[in-house]
Amino acid sequence: MARLVDTTLRLLAQEPIAGRVPASLQFEACEMLDSAGFHVLEVTGGGCFYSAINRGVESPWERIRNLKKRATQTPLGMALRGRFLVGTQPVEQDLIRRFVDSAAESGIAVFRMHDPMNDPEDLIGPVEAVRETGARLHLGLVYDDHPDGAQRLIDRAPALAQLGADRLLLLDPAGALDPSRTGTLITALRDAAGVPVGLYPQGPGGTSLAVAIEAARAGADPISVAAYPLAVSGHRTSSELLCQAVDGLGLESGINQGILWEVAELLDRALFADTTLPPPLSAHVSLLAAIKGVPAGLVSGVERRLAAIDASDRLADVLDEVQRVREDLGSPPAASPLGDVFVRQAIDHVLEGRRWHSIDGEMRALIRGEWGRPPAPVNPEVVALAEAGNGGASATPVPVDLAGARAEAGELATSEEELCLVALFGEDTLPLLERLRGRHNAITPGTTNEEDDRIRSLVEVLEETGLGELTVEENGTRITLRQQTAVQQVVAEPIAAAAPEAAAAPTGTQITSPMVGTFYRCAAPGEPTFVDVGTTVAVGQVLCILEAMKLFNEFKAETTGTITKILVEDAATVEYGQPLFEIDPSGA
Repeated sequence: MARLVDTTLRLLAQEPIAGRVPASLQFEACEMLDSAGFHVLEVTGGGCFYSAINRGVESPWERIRNLKKRATQTPLGMALRGRFLVGTQPVEQDLIRRFVDSAAESGIAVFRMHDPMNDPEDLIGPVEAVRETGARLHLGLVYDDHPDGAQRLIDRAPALAQLGADRLLLLDPAGALDPSRTGTLITALRDAAGVPVGLYPQGPGGTSLAVAIEAARAGADPISVAAYPLAVSGHRTSSELLCQAVDGLGLESGINQGILWEVAELLDRALFADTTLPPPLSAHVSLLAAIKGVPAGLVSGVERRLAAIDASDRLADVLDEVQRVREDLGSPPAASPLGDVFVRQAIDHVLEGRRWHSIDGEMRALIRGEWGRPPAPVNPEVVALAEAGNGGASATPVPVDLAGARAEAGELATSEEELCLVALFGEDTLPLLERLRGRHNAITPGTTNEEDDRIRSLVEVLEETGLGELTVEENGTRITLRQQTAVQQVVAEPIAAAAPEAAAAPTGTQITSPMVGTFYRCAAPGEPTFVDVGTTVAVGQVLCILEAMKLFNEFKAETTGTITKILVEDAATVEYGQPLFEIDPSGA
């Protein structure tokens, strides 16, 4: 049987897709995937934490807990970068232990971990932290296409097994693994380690699917997949297509394929409804990733950086230089977070027209071996330049401990999990913490702890969906939240009969649904409709109620005008982007 790990929810929460799919739809997808039969749902990792900090809307810890509430059958997984955890620098053991404890307490049951340098010794501390929680441990080795790359991984596999890995995983972020060699390598790793070996493939043009099929033939357990829209646009393996292939080979995936296609349709509507948004990966990026053998996400990042400094024409040169930088450093994989360090150095080389003239602190730490041992020796000339460039003193930033994080955050951080975020991301975390504290301060005095928790969860839904206002009726109480430029205002009051809205006249423009849900023309059965054909509406006037996941959202007009058509029947199910009304702005 070929067991599969679904990474859809993790990919939705990281760049370049983060924010495109409302949280309510992600939670709906989580419930569907939970019932599909996956081995693990991998829901978070470094990219998710980075995106959460940058967006400043929702705590990444709270997202894990919200997903755990909905995933009652399938264990949740987290991807970690060894001593780097989810950040860009190695951290001390105390922080590692506290971070892993916070993750396990939030609902993570499986930790997938690799060292960016493929150095087993650097995994000892993080492995101990995971073992203390009782969670399952999957240890990874990052593949690259160096002539000796496969043998290096085979040589290091026994050390990972000795650390106590439940499984070994072969990670291929650059799509460098040839399908014809996949089965042989999977078998060799399994024989060397004596534990099951799985695969996390990526690759352009269907390469990852071909690699995954060959891995399944060789008994890989598990294999990572993603929902079709994400797989096609992000160089991943489609869960739908791999299940079809695996079942066709008689290997049995154990997955309900009907559910997978339902999830694919749900996400496709949300991801690609706005045609003004660029695709997650452009065709040009996909082509260069295939030609240069560099992870597509890294190529996309280089493209954005060069565009910002009006140097897009140097993209191919920078990618070539990335590979030369890797060779000078002993050919470590271009996996996160090393890839960003390589890119910064390569851009300097190309734009300055000279190599290794300047070396920043992170690169110097990497050269000196402070981040682990590379597969091959570092170029001695580069080592000499690194030592000479700063008088021999390390320019590596000192890892922040929790005491330092507490001093930086002050009263903003109210828990150990929040202190972990400050320790990893520094001052970039403070806007998120300020927003979280603002939510707490927005709670109406006199409410119970249970009501406080309910209101906080509604605030998260409001911010994630982008709605201007959200109303929930529960146990004789109506809770209304209104999105303002600063903190939300929250009002809790007894339910009163809704007054009929003012009527009058406008046409021409379609008003579409911002979510999947149920369309209601009035506040309750027997009450007046919010609008009718011929009604003149003002900005902020309620047009209808949209119910999603038991939340009743007042959908308001964003323009003035006259309603000329109502395109949906009362109590009908509507899709994201489906037209609900036609309005004539000229009638205002």
